[in-house]
Formats: sequence, C-alpha cells, structure tokens
Amino acid sequence: MYLVDTCALLWFLDDNPSLSPKAREIIGKSSDLYVSIVSLWEIAIKKTLGKLDIEETVTEIAEICNNYGIIILPIKTRYLERIQQLPLIHGDPFDRLIMSAALEEGLCLITCDSNIRKYDIELLW
Repeated sequence: MYLVDTCALLWFLDDNPSLSPKAREIIGKSSDLYVSIVSLWEIAIKKTLGKLDIEETVTEIAEICNNYGIIILPIKTRYLERIQQLPLIHGDPFDRLIMSAALEEGLCLITCDSNIRKYDIELLW
C-alpha cells in the first residue's frame, strides 16, 4: 500500500519524465494507492499563489484520482498527534502531514523529496 506525495502525483498526471520509472509503474498499476487531501490543499494554495501553473482544478484532480482508483485520505487527528513526534528536519507543513499520514497508516510514501529521506519512513522512488 502506497501514499503518493503531491509532486509525484502531479508528475504522474502530467506524464512528466521526472517521475521515476518505478514510481510511475506503481502509481499506474497498484490497487492499494492513496493520496492525502493535504496534497489537494497544497495544490489549491500553490495555484492561488501563482507557484503552480496547471489547468486542472482540485476537483478535477480528485476526479482523475478516483478514475485511477486512488483513494483520497482525509486528515485524521492522530496524524496531527504524530506530527508533534516528528523531528524538525523538514519544515514544510504539507510534507510533515503527508509523512504523518504515511506513518500512521503504515503506507510506503512515494516521493523524491530528499528531506523526507532523513526520516525513518518507508519510501519508494
């Protein structure tokens, strides 16, 4: 079971060659695939700030995820509790919440983020 981080999701949807072949294969074929609602929140904020230039709305991205069988995880209070236990290596609140969800749900996180690699978390790239 896998949790796809925001960047990996966007690269998959855009067929971006920056996505690793292994990540592309897992995202394209796995039946146990999740994305956090935090990723959609991050996309919405970055679009609003002009830091992300994509045509799709977050609603459309959610529909695309649904079409691929990717389940959208809601934020749970236990994820917020876990954040408080994470070392302050990575300061991005979106990534910290995504890591927390992966840890709490026992999911392998699909990410290329080098800061996340500094944590004791199962990763795939």
